[in-house]
Amino acid sequence: QVQLVESGGGLVQPGGSLRLSCAASGSYYSLNAMGWYRQAPGKERELVAYITRGGDTNYADSVKGRFTISRDNTKNTVYLQMNSLKPEDTAVYYCNLNDYVRKTNYWGQGTQVTVSL
Repeated sequence: QVQLVESGGGLVQPGGSLRLSCAASGSYYSLNAMGWYRQAPGKERELVAYITRGGDTNYADSVKGRFTISRDNTKNTVYLQMNSLKPEDTAVYYCNLNDYVRKTNYWGQGTQVTVSL
């Protein structure tokens, strides 16, 4: 069983910053990618960013230059540094672990990010 525990969401003003963290525990293969998705009300869940164990990254166009994803393999933790936040970044952010060997996606419970005055 794999568990993903997120933290760091909250309310921030436009232009502000937040840092999300997600710690993974349980049994999974090291050949994996960890990432963040988000879902705004009335919209489908979308990829924000992901990072492989080797450090390769991919970002949604809407967050390039503002968000940075990183991971600490010794702590089994992935981070999302979000800068210059906009109201359209408001969503529930979900941590994801994609186990390439098991071909299985695992999800966290989600953390709310609200960007508003």
